[in-house]
Amino acid sequence: MPQEASDAKRPVLIVLHQERSSAGRVGHILQQKGFPLDIRRPALGDELPPTLEGHSGTIIFGGPMSANDEEDFVRREIDWLSVPLLENKPYLGICLGAQMLARNLGGKVAPHHEGMTEIGWYPLRATEAGRALMDWPAMVYHFHREGFDLPKGAELLATGDTYPNQAFRYGENAWGIQFHGELTRAMMHRWVVHGAHRFVLPGAQMGKAHLEGRMLHDHPLRTWMENFLELIFLRGEATETP
Repeated sequence: MPQEASDAKRPVLIVLHQERSSAGRVGHILQQKGFPLDIRRPALGDELPPTLEGHSGTIIFGGPMSANDEEDFVRREIDWLSVPLLENKPYLGICLGAQMLARNLGGKVAPHHEGMTEIGWYPLRATEAGRALMDWPAMVYHFHREGFDLPKGAELLATGDTYPNQAFRYGENAWGIQFHGELTRAMMHRWVVHGAHRFVLPGAQMGKAHLEGRMLHDHPLRTWMENFLELIFLRGEATETP
């Protein structure tokens, strides 16, 4: 029992934005690696902790809202990101979560200047800094119509054709990715069904391409996602004391 207690990991704070949202594959991977999940939904009234002393880090996921929205919970989440930044705790922002990080750091979030979206599978190219960290997948899954400027002091890790800022790192422990590596097969089917009205937007792919693309491209994306989570949450664990 004492050995089990000493090996216990602090939970990862999971921030979701809808009642039926899920941490998906990311949650499964973290739990397999021994991290409990502390799931909170500020949009539904959940509070975020004033400190992350009791957590291994945080992941803020995506959602249908914009980082520019004036809803109180959106503003609170963006402001709250100063907690992991000041405490130097691991933070990962996925899609909206990356855009919120960019906003906190002074970057701009806006639609594409020609109205283009990324909804489906699109090419990804790692920068030299990104390649120095790890191998990256050649194709990744998107579901967004806004992008972010690279914040001052941030390091670009991956780029794309339509939205050039796809992944970045700020400081030692803050990371943002514009694409989605967390979707299970069931989640993608739900997104394709409930998001079908968006497939007519400029640049978007039809639902069939989403599902066929998964068969072709999901395995390397899944492998990358697992390795990326290890990089973020397990890199310094050996030197941490609970």
